[in-house]
Formats: sequence, structure tokens, C-alpha cells
Amino acid sequence: MRLANRLTAAAFASAAALSACAPTVAPMATSAAPLPVAGYDWFLNDDPDEPRLSYGMAQSDDVPLSLMCAPGSGKIGLSLATDRAPQRRSLTVESGGDSETFPAQVEPSDMHDGLYLVATAPASHPVFQRFDRLGWLAVWNDDQRAVMAAQPGSESRAARFLEQCR
Repeated sequence: MRLANRLTAAAFASAAALSACAPTVAPMATSAAPLPVAGYDWFLNDDPDEPRLSYGMAQSDDVPLSLMCAPGSGKIGLSLATDRAPQRRSLTVESGGDSETFPAQVEPSDMHDGLYLVATAPASHPVFQRFDRLGWLAVWNDDQRAVMAAQPGSESRAARFLEQCR
């Protein structure tokens, strides 16, 4: 056997022996919980005909995202306020590493100077299952990402809303 081949074989055997002794490292988490934004939170309206979960400032018209459903329908309506016409007619939501893009329509706003990007999604989608457990969503509108995290103590509002929709 040539010297180069013997050295390569010896190096491979040494590396294999060392790796057998190396400690196992758990994979790092891919998505940490975002910090809540001061003054913003998730607010639940338990209307029996159309429950609504909105993210915004209490007692104001500053509500960037609203989720609504007919109880037991299995579907969620999403309404994202935007100040400009989006490049794509879609709405991407993410939570805890899961994400999905849903087709959307653009509608005029009656609450502010701007538009709404409106979509429908299945309440059983994995991104909403994560939202159920974690209490935060991020929403993409073109290249802008808005993270919407619950304030301490209000994380369960997402789960209560989603339970009504399923």
C-alpha cells in the first residue's frame, strides 16, 4: 500500500474513533419566541356568531391583523391592514418554524387610509397549530415581516379562538 493511502486510512480510523467518543449535541432551536411589542397584544372577541382575534393596540383603530371565523367551520379569515398595494396577492403567516402562503384579495379599508389583504385558511393548518401553542404569529406582506407576539398572560387567547373555529 502506498504511503499516502496508509496515511489517509489511518486518519480516517482516528477520526472515526474520536467521533465515537464525542458527546451528542442536541440540535439548536430554529425559532425563539419573539418579544412582545409594548402596547400591542392579541384581543379576543368571543362573539358567538363570529369570534374574532385581533392584534393591535387596546381601544384603538390600530389593528394590523384580524382573524375571524364562523364557529366550527374549520376556516379562518385573515385581514391584514396595509398602507400600499401589495406586489403579490398572497398572505404569508408563520409561527414557530411553520409557515404558509395563502392566496389573498385586496379590499379597500373603511377604517383607515389604506387597504386590507384578505385571505382564508384552514384552522387545522400546522402554522395555526403552532400559533395555538406559542401565542405568536409573523405575517409577511411582500418583503415586510411583522411579528405579533402576545403579552405575558395573554398567550392562551390564540388557543381559545382556534378552539372555537375548529
